[in-house]
Amino acid sequence: MSGFLRRLKAATWARSLEFLRDKSSLGWNLAFPVLLVLGLAWVFSGPGQPLFKAAVLAPPGTALDGRLHPFLATPQVQFYAEQPGEAALHKVQLQRIDMLLDFTATPGRYWVNEQSPKGKLLEQLLRGAGGAPLQRQATSGAEVRYVDWVTPGVLGMNMMFSCLFGIGYVIVRYRKNGYLKRLNATPLRAVEFLLAQLLSRLLLIVVVNALVFGACRLLLHLRMEGSYWDLLLLTTLATFSMIAMGLVVSARISSEELAGGILNVIATPMMVVCGVFFSIDGAPRVLQVFAQLLPLTHLINGARAVMLDGAGLAQIAPHLAALAAMSVVYLVLGAALFKWRQN
Repeated sequence: MSGFLRRLKAATWARSLEFLRDKSSLGWNLAFPVLLVLGLAWVFSGPGQPLFKAAVLAPPGTALDGRLHPFLATPQVQFYAEQPGEAALHKVQLQRIDMLLDFTATPGRYWVNEQSPKGKLLEQLLRGAGGAPLQRQATSGAEVRYVDWVTPGVLGMNMMFSCLFGIGYVIVRYRKNGYLKRLNATPLRAVEFLLAQLLSRLLLIVVVNALVFGACRLLLHLRMEGSYWDLLLLTTLATFSMIAMGLVVSARISSEELAGGILNVIATPMMVVCGVFFSIDGAPRVLQVFAQLLPLTHLINGARAVMLDGAGLAQIAPHLAALAAMSVVYLVLGAALFKWRQN
């Protein structure tokens, strides 16, 4: 038994020293929690987060407060200005917002989604707020369940983790155990090796997620208004882009701990600001612009457009173009930074 304890102590001490001597990994593990807390504190700062989100149509320059209507003084509701048009009403149908209020008409009016429990509760709060009564309006078109809206985000998040961590750790481990060093002695070039890794992972992720999507479609009776081929093209291009992003991270790193930290700091913002579980309508403008620079945003928005709105290639072309541009940038950057050997 004493021999077992000595070996266990020696192995534990050796692994601990290996981690402590890796200054980059040690520094990252110390800095990442602090950066994460600061980032979340900035995103969710304020005197408690509102329970509901409502868009308001009002004349330009109108203050969205209790002077316009007593309901706008409800602290549990986030009110933000929205531009008039079908796009605002469509957000109610998709449950991106819980209510749409219109003070540009006389008398005022409002819309809620009959499939939204939060919308119905918000309607009760509106009726009890007092002030001038607002007319209830019916939304045109089919109302979307929350599960129909959130499923593309959940599946996209799963793909993101598979792309980033599935490719990042493998190449870092190859470099660490000397496998890449041996490959460097062959005629294989860096671009060829990276493309092989990318295509292999691409095929696996697309097939697995297609099966998962099929199961969800049958079990949850998901809404699917558009073309499956358009959705497959969008998914394939988005997967390619996120795998290429993972290749950039693993291009030069030889520490699995450091690679995991960097991948986490990439995945966490995408999970928070890309609209996986909630809409970012009404969020600060800088956050919305930042979200457009992430491939997960274009995957989720494009998939929801195809599945819920029946969008075709022309409608999702901006998402496809953004994903294609990101893929080229990540792939070129990964190939330029790639090295076979660890320092």
